[in-house]
Amino acid sequence: MSKIRASIKGVHGHVPDYVLTNAELETMVDTNDEWITTRTGIKERRILKGEGLGTSHMVVKAVNGLIEKTNTDPATIEMVICCTSTPDLIFPATANIVATQVGAVNAFGYDIQAACSGFLYGLTTGSQFIESGRFKKVLVIGADKMSSIIDYKDRATCIIFGDGAGAVLLEANEEGNGLIDFWLRSDGSGEPYLHMMAGGSRRPASHETVDAKQHYVYQDGKTVFKFAVTNMAYAAEQVMKRNNLTGDDVNYLVPHQANKRIIDATAKSMGITDESKVLMNIEKYGNTTNGTIPLLLWDFEHKFKKGDNLILAAFGGGFTWGAAYLKWAY
Repeated sequence: MSKIRASIKGVHGHVPDYVLTNAELETMVDTNDEWITTRTGIKERRILKGEGLGTSHMVVKAVNGLIEKTNTDPATIEMVICCTSTPDLIFPATANIVATQVGAVNAFGYDIQAACSGFLYGLTTGSQFIESGRFKKVLVIGADKMSSIIDYKDRATCIIFGDGAGAVLLEANEEGNGLIDFWLRSDGSGEPYLHMMAGGSRRPASHETVDAKQHYVYQDGKTVFKFAVTNMAYAAEQVMKRNNLTGDDVNYLVPHQANKRIIDATAKSMGITDESKVLMNIEKYGNTTNGTIPLLLWDFEHKFKKGDNLILAAFGGGFTWGAAYLKWAY
């Protein structure tokens, strides 16, 4: 009997209508289009507008599109994993809110918080339930409303982040396609360099924390850049080495969209010289944190062929990082 692997049956995404361009940011903070584009590769990002709309608003649209696309009865979905740093509420889990709204009435679910690496963590976690034979359909979501935790007077962070959601449906595959291997790591010593200071149990919300603007993302850009370049590339290299892959064997690199220079450095380290193999949409979405990888899969789905070798790689705050190797299943 062939080994059961968890393969992606379908992918879908959603981004808000409102486009925040570099030109508009020039009117908000001391920056300019050339500076942003040169250092990050970002031209615009999407922002979710509307009273009372949280991350789940985008997720429900993405999941409903996925359900329709794959002709899936939502009642057959057994597990929902929502990877997000901006849940609707501290509790209940956004995964549970979404499951109810899309009709996944027989599923259990929970949120995963691993910053920008969250979708990789969720994908590998959900895959274990498929490989064990316990479940047949697992929904893995990556989504963030980063605009809810960004200070638009802080030019170090407001130029980077956007809002968006993507989701994949995992099912069993016995043809050899699906998730082949993964390499994940975390290091809490990275906390001082990329974090949100207040809002948790250590420093609950108060007038003091709000006045001090401690409910926004803080990033030490230079330090984060250095760690991201080194660790994202190393993770990808480890997965390739364990599976005897060279840069020529990789059909596509699907990297977290944090910074074009980080992506280019990762591709170079992997020995990928063909730029068409390095997938990027950072110029139009910015960094959607947990949403970047599933949005990439959604945008470039039309390019993938059954059996293609994909390397997914990410780096996130805290620090978290990793890579996964999967063979496209359709």
